[in-house]
Amino acid sequence: MTYLILGFITGLSLILALGAQNIFVIEQGLKKEFVLIVCLICALSDFLLIFLGIFIFNYFEEFFTPLNELILNILLLLFLLNFIRVKVRSEILKFNLNITKAKHSLTTVVSKTLGFTYLNPHVYSDTVFFLGNFSKDFIFNQKILFGIGASISSFIFFFIIGYMSKFLSNYLKTARVWKIINILIIIFMSTLSYYVLVNIFNFFN
Repeated sequence: MTYLILGFITGLSLILALGAQNIFVIEQGLKKEFVLIVCLICALSDFLLIFLGIFIFNYFEEFFTPLNELILNILLLLFLLNFIRVKVRSEILKFNLNITKAKHSLTTVVSKTLGFTYLNPHVYSDTVFFLGNFSKDFIFNQKILFGIGASISSFIFFFIIGYMSKFLSNYLKTARVWKIINILIIIFMSTLSYYVLVNIFNFFN
């Protein structure tokens, strides 16, 4: 039980950091767009990566080279820039609030969720590298409990922010409020893009 709690606290401490993936989940909750699917994809992806890191960490340690991290950073930057471009172009200035009808197809939402999950180097550094490295000296049963604890924290976190945002959307029904939300999202994503770009430049220095 100690390792279950340790895994839960460790996983929660890592996932609480505000990142692009979390912002996307919150936005989907506010828009009431496939919230269950988005939360499930994020939580199940964490579950998969956590246990990959725990049981085959030595292989991933060799994979997690600066060059591979650079490639992931470049892909993430391109993904973020395209996300910002689409949002600026189609939503921020002419957002038409319609909470009863989904704005995007399931395929589009799933692809965006997968992009924010698997193109983000921090997802791998937190789940695969950090948790795998942290638990590498545990015995088998301890690894299992640690991984379950960390996975539970991911499930709880994603479903809380997703459905809490969905609940709050009932009180955010004006176009002006949504415009402000979109502006804040664009500012955050732009800031994140800047830091990713800095990491890319640092690789060459």
